[in-house]
Amino acid sequence: MKGKITIKMARCKGCGICVAFCPKGVLAVDELGKVNTAHPDDCIACGQCELRCPDYAIFVDKEEAAS
Repeated sequence: MKGKITIKMARCKGCGICVAFCPKGVLAVDELGKVNTAHPDDCIACGQCELRCPDYAIFVDKEEAAS
């Protein structure tokens, strides 16, 4: 399973909780203090970032992995 991450930048306060809980290191905090997808192809659609975000700023859409 792969995931497509959408981040609502207006809602993100850059707390880094999603970055800390991502088991694959997909997310990172940029120089402006906002979260971005540093390695989007590594996303396994676990949903930990979406589940942990206190501001409902991140969403994961599950996609079937190409064989």
